[in-house]
Amino acid sequence: MSRSAHGFACGPVSESANLRASAWDILLHPELGDVRARPYDMRRALLLDLLHEYDVQPPIQAVPMTDDPDVAMAWYQQLREQGVEGIVCKPATSVFRAGRVWKKIRHAETVEADVVGYTGPATRPRSLAVRLPDGRIALTQALKAPLAAQVAARLATSGPVRTKHTGGETYSVSDPGVVVEVLAGTTRHAVVTVTRLRST
Repeated sequence: MSRSAHGFACGPVSESANLRASAWDILLHPELGDVRARPYDMRRALLLDLLHEYDVQPPIQAVPMTDDPDVAMAWYQQLREQGVEGIVCKPATSVFRAGRVWKKIRHAETVEADVVGYTGPATRPRSLAVRLPDGRIALTQALKAPLAAQVAARLATSGPVRTKHTGGETYSVSDPGVVVEVLAGTTRHAVVTVTRLRST
């Protein structure tokens, strides 16, 4: 319901597929039309009413929401083991605006990292080897196709391809000069995810 004001189409899905969808906002109401100018607490109520009216059940459900700071902190601390990276906050009276207007409180923060290598072909890297601010070399999570294409256009190697190892994995060494923004956890073995390519 928040994906697009014009809706979207879905193809066939295997019955065995483990799919889940979380509805966090509503932009276009079937009766009221465009509701982006209404405050979030009103949009939230409209969303819940629609899910109830159409008897929507899991695996489709509304994202949990609370206005109790203690409950929010409990979620922040307890859901980390389930892979939830943090919580998102927004004023209840705020209208919808595209872009990063929500306040994110995460167990990991974005930092800049130098790209020192890659896995897979240079024309379509699967993941990157990056040097984090503390000096550690880490392999990132798999790159999404658009980001991989952007990185491939910037990767450069001099002479024969050299390989190195980190964390038991092998990567091809690239020339310096490429910087990415990554979401990196604070523990030694935390997952590192590339969020975007930094311009130079």
